[in-house]
Amino acid sequence: MSSLKYLSSYAPSLQQKIGQLLAQNRLAAYLLQKYPTVSQVPNDAALRDYVMSLKNQYLKKSQPLSKIVFDPKIHVVNNALGLHSFVSRVQGGKLKSKNEIRISTLFKNVPLEFLNMIVVHELAHLKEKEHNKAFYQLCLHMLPDYHQIEFDVRVYLTHLEAKGEVYTSQALMTKS
Repeated sequence: MSSLKYLSSYAPSLQQKIGQLLAQNRLAAYLLQKYPTVSQVPNDAALRDYVMSLKNQYLKKSQPLSKIVFDPKIHVVNNALGLHSFVSRVQGGKLKSKNEIRISTLFKNVPLEFLNMIVVHELAHLKEKEHNKAFYQLCLHMLPDYHQIEFDVRVYLTHLEAKGEVYTSQALMTKS
């Protein structure tokens, strides 16, 4: 089951179920039924607006973000879905710091729930740097279905790698 690398930490029964759907070419239909529409966040400006609205709703007192972009290199280079970075520099005798959030361009054409999960994950890193209990509690505070959606994102990535894109315009028209 090497094609299920994104699901390796889940129960064997879940892996088997997803493996069967994949083998029967029914995984895309499963995802399209559960998440039938894609987000309307097509570019960096829309992504910035979206991230800032979530940040202002849940993390008003957290440090400001200096950059929020879709990054085409993330999935290929870092094998990640999003990145947060914190950079500190001394400029003119003053310590300057900035936070950045970069989201893989894979998430330009997916359901809003998937993008939301990635954004919530990266925003949670503003307060909690490690993937610990406090980190996941913060994720659940911002997105109560966080764990289910994370699983579904992993299912989507499994399909993407094994069979290709789910959210093509043709697949969405067929679903309508």
